[in-house]
Formats: sequence, structure tokens, C-alpha cells
Amino acid sequence: MVSDDAWMGDAQPYLTPRQAGERDAWTAEAAARGRRGTQKLLAVEKVDPPDAVRDFFGLGPAEQVVVRRRLILLDDEPVELADSYYPAHIAQGTHLAQHRKIPGGAVTLLAKLGFTPEDEPLEDVSAVTASPSQCAALQLRTGTPVLVLTRFTTSTSGEPMEVSVMTMTRHLQYRQRKQVS
Repeated sequence: MVSDDAWMGDAQPYLTPRQAGERDAWTAEAAARGRRGTQKLLAVEKVDPPDAVRDFFGLGPAEQVVVRRRLILLDDEPVELADSYYPAHIAQGTHLAQHRKIPGGAVTLLAKLGFTPEDEPLEDVSAVTASPSQCAALQLRTGTPVLVLTRFTTSTSGEPMEVSVMTMTRHLQYRQRKQVS
């Protein structure tokens, strides 16, 4: 399903640890629009990372990462594939490396582990033609364009902690902040 909703993009809720009992950022954002946001955990695995992830984390050629792959749903319709990558030394032995839901989401767990995300991560946005597997997962016709938003997040102490690659069908709008030098 391709959503024609104009969605104002704001990374801050996704970078803010949740309080006990508080909804995850996606569920809360969708609910604020009168919609139902859910997600399905597809896989949690240790993998060789894509080059951009390897470079951001400063990994050697043989080092692997943990990836959590999710299907994001809006009113029970698929709107996004989200792959979040974590350095193995951060993820090993935590819920990040387990095939289970993380109470409060990954950002909440990372904060408890001492990795509080910076306020302004680098985000890279591109448009590509969806691959056959993306078309199948997102229920798209062959040749459908999708947005790919890659968020590179560093902790407030300067350590690279997460790369999220989000392949989405919805329309996004962004507000840019003027950086004061």
C-alpha cells in the first residue's frame, strides 16, 4: 500500500528514551493522527554490515553487527521496512540481540546501557526503485519508487551506536533547523 499521507518527519521522538508504560514512538505518533501504528519483528541476526554501516561504526572487514529487521504497519497496512544495525560489542548479551520486543524500544534500552543518542543525527534520504523482496513485503507493484532514509546515530559521548535504514512508501515532509555557528 502506498500512503498519500503527508507525514511531518521528526526524529526526536525516536531518539528519546520512553518512560515505563509509555508507548513506543511509532505507536504514539500514529495514535496522535487517529491511526494505529504497529510493527512486526521479522528477524534479529548477526550479519556482515553494508559498507555505509561498517564505515560509520569503524569496523574491520571481518567484524559483524546485529541487525533488527522490522515491518512497520499503519492501520494494519505495511508502510515501511526498518533495519536497525548495532555494533556487536553493544548488542551482545542484551535484548538487542534477541528475537523479542524491547520494552520502550531500542533507544530506551540503549540509554539504560549508557548510550544516550545525540540530538541531531545525520539523516540521508534517497529515492530508489523497490527491490522484488521490498515489493513483496510492502505490497507494492514492480517498479514502484520508495524512499530510503538512513539515520546515523552517535551517542552523546561520541560513540557510533545505531544505523537505521528505513524503506518507506509514505510521503515525508521535513523542517530544517538553521545551524548557528
